[in-house]
Amino acid sequence: MLWTNPLSKKLPDYGTISNLEEKKAVAAKLAGEVKDGQIIGVGSGSTSFLALQAIAATVADKGFSCRFIPSSREIHMTCLALGLNVASLLDARPDWYFDGADEVDQGHNLIKGRGGAMTREKMVMVASPKTFILVDQSKFVKKLGEKFPIPVEVNQESANYVEEQLLKMGAIETMVRPAKGKDGAIVTESGHFIMDARFAEATPDLEKKIKSITGVIESGLFWGYNPEIVSS
Repeated sequence: MLWTNPLSKKLPDYGTISNLEEKKAVAAKLAGEVKDGQIIGVGSGSTSFLALQAIAATVADKGFSCRFIPSSREIHMTCLALGLNVASLLDARPDWYFDGADEVDQGHNLIKGRGGAMTREKMVMVASPKTFILVDQSKFVKKLGEKFPIPVEVNQESANYVEEQLLKMGAIETMVRPAKGKDGAIVTESGHFIMDARFAEATPDLEKKIKSITGVIESGLFWGYNPEIVSS
């Protein structure tokens, strides 16, 4: 028996999406990668949302039988609203994964996590033999950290200790990200805080150093994952 209430069919509202036409063009490029029978990992955020819509149209038009592994509950609900079959990492491995990014450097290293879903995004990404990162021209930087700090998902009770260690590690500025629309901090789907840490420079060993801190769940630094960049 399926849900028939309005929520079950409602697509998320991302408000005004920046660089919309560029992102739609990138989404259309990605839709050409879909093949019948594939299992596809799905990132989170507005760019992934647009790409998922384009892919869903291709799947419907060609009668493909594909399954999708979402990286957040919001994208899970989007898959269902679009009539797509959903799987998980427990029962399937993606043939490929796609996602957006907040920053991309010349070596295709990334900062992600403005939406707070980087832990599951990274889980699905590392399980996939191929990753496509979809970006418009505004996301390219000479060095990571030019525009955004590095998001760090932190156990709530460890927030003070993690901040102390990040500052010792060389962070210039740290802040527990405040929520919009409610009092207090953003809380991730897993019940953790997001601490934004700004460094003068992101180095190849920084991701490993951040993750070595007790209380850190994951970081939004993606160094050395070698994704294929799809841009407008």
